[in-house]
Amino acid sequence: MSPPLVTLENIQVHFTVNRRLLRAVENVSLEIAEGETLALVGESGSGKSTLGNVVAGLQRPTSGTMRFRGKAIDKAVRKETHKAIQIVFQDPFGALDPRMPVSAIIAEPLRIGGIGTPAERQARAAELVGQVGLPRDALNRYPHEFSGGQRQRIAIARALAPAPTLIVADEPLSALDVSIQSQVLNLFRALQEAAVQRGAGLAYLFISHDLAVVNHLADRVAVLYLGRLVEVAPRAELFDTPSHPYTQALLQAVPRIGKRRSRGVAIRGEMPSPLNPPPGCVFHPRCPKVQDICRTTPPQLESAPGRPAQLAACHFKE
Repeated sequence: MSPPLVTLENIQVHFTVNRRLLRAVENVSLEIAEGETLALVGESGSGKSTLGNVVAGLQRPTSGTMRFRGKAIDKAVRKETHKAIQIVFQDPFGALDPRMPVSAIIAEPLRIGGIGTPAERQARAAELVGQVGLPRDALNRYPHEFSGGQRQRIAIARALAPAPTLIVADEPLSALDVSIQSQVLNLFRALQEAAVQRGAGLAYLFISHDLAVVNHLADRVAVLYLGRLVEVAPRAELFDTPSHPYTQALLQAVPRIGKRRSRGVAIRGEMPSPLNPPPGCVFHPRCPKVQDICRTTPPQLESAPGRPAQLAACHFKE
């Protein structure tokens, strides 16, 4: 059996802020399989983007190990991952150099990686412009001439240029109009299906706070709270039978047309500061099920009763 595409083992990312320790990501272990879409969800400040930057190679972890196809990230493997793992940023306006034409923007990863001749890079840019649904004359135009949705398509084309096996999509829809979001979302799905037809795999680490989008795209879902994993499950199981109280509260908040929301107990207050995380279970100050053990003993990420593929970090998981 082949190893996962990406394996994270006990990843920690700490920063020093005013001489205090900020624990942005704490002991996160995850796997991303070839060709799958793993969604990473949670409130703002939960550590999603920081973890995504670790996977994309933009942030080195304070401790822990990342493996690519079973290999630890040394100098040789890092060169491989620079081509194999690409990122699409949240802001399509700030992610593109306004001084470069679209052809140069898309070809930039190839130029930096020393891939192909200048003519081959331009041919690849022309191919990708069509693949992401932009007109061919876009190649000689500049970012300011495009709408937000079109700019995000340019960013996706740039990420696809070196033929990656994993794209980290960091809130790629949140800066777009709702009418455009579905188009870009469908593009992500179409690109993945096209990769399968070519006999290749394209995996996504899809970072989002929009659970409706996640339900449409993801194969599995990982839920972060204050830098800790609180639940990991196949999409259907997580949406049908959420085990952790935090996941239950997130799903309860999703609007449903024509349906009343269930009368669950809403979570209280705001997320604590990562500069001063609570002892025990970090969710206990807001949890409607809190007991004494929650205030002193951190729960382990373990299988939910009767659902071995659904892991939750809760003393009273359902």
